[in-house]
Amino acid sequence: MHTVLGSNGQIGTEVARELRQRFDREVRLVSRRPRPVSARDELVPADLLDPAQTHRAVEGSEVVYLTAGLPMDTQLWVEQWPVLMRNVIAACAAHGAKLVFFDNTYMYPQTAEPQSEATEFRPHGPKGEVRGAIARELLDAIASGRVEGLIGRAPEFYGPAQTQSVTTSMVIDPLWAGKTAKVLVSADTRRSLIYTPDASRALALLGNTPDAFGRTWHLPVDPERPTYRQLVERAAATFGVVPKLRVLRPWQLRLAGLVSRKAQGAAELLPRYGVDNLFVADSFTRRFPDFRVTTIDEGLGAIRDERRAADP
Repeated sequence: MHTVLGSNGQIGTEVARELRQRFDREVRLVSRRPRPVSARDELVPADLLDPAQTHRAVEGSEVVYLTAGLPMDTQLWVEQWPVLMRNVIAACAAHGAKLVFFDNTYMYPQTAEPQSEATEFRPHGPKGEVRGAIARELLDAIASGRVEGLIGRAPEFYGPAQTQSVTTSMVIDPLWAGKTAKVLVSADTRRSLIYTPDASRALALLGNTPDAFGRTWHLPVDPERPTYRQLVERAAATFGVVPKLRVLRPWQLRLAGLVSRKAQGAAELLPRYGVDNLFVADSFTRRFPDFRVTTIDEGLGAIRDERRAADP
């Protein structure tokens, strides 16, 4: 049994689909109100902030994929992420289940230095601090032999369906609607972007590769790394709209933060948009040379086709 925690999110949904289609696994989907991805899925409602419910959700699992997300609210992250990770590690340890954690890069320095698995954690604010803390907690549990696990880490992502990210909500969605894309701090720094189906395929592959456990993996990205200005131009050309772009400066986000908790939560991430983001996934590419990464143009084309089919 392969169990997906946080199964209603885009990554969780795609991981579940990949586990069925490529690996023919029995799949259990866990969230507060889980939705089936295929007819054979086992659905288990659970609140991962409750240790007893988490324990029951993991019972009988061979591999557990932690793909859960929280709203962009700093206070929620600080309060809930440590509890959630502690509950999941305890449940996996109790049942002898392997743990695959889908992680982000918030704990990394917000500089132009290339980011590899060896990059030191130097968070800029509370979101980065809590992400670094829960990653260390899992790595410590792995090192001590308490659980067998791995971390699959991804940079900024974009993708189809219900993908939630800065790039999707501020660039792709507005352009699709014929409106102006909004970019944080600078439109001319290079961005490492991962297509959500690629992230999910890579995560499922790692979870089904026994010798992949025991370490952190950077998930594969298109090595092109376009600027947001280039992304806006190419997305607009793909969608058949005018490439309208507006750059939001830090003072504007700070002003918005006076009335919006979401804007407050985004403020600590602003430095990362003022410099190149160079996410390096060479270790994954060497280990899985046959894994095909979706190019930016292919990803934008797939988003266009999906949205046209949904709203012809």
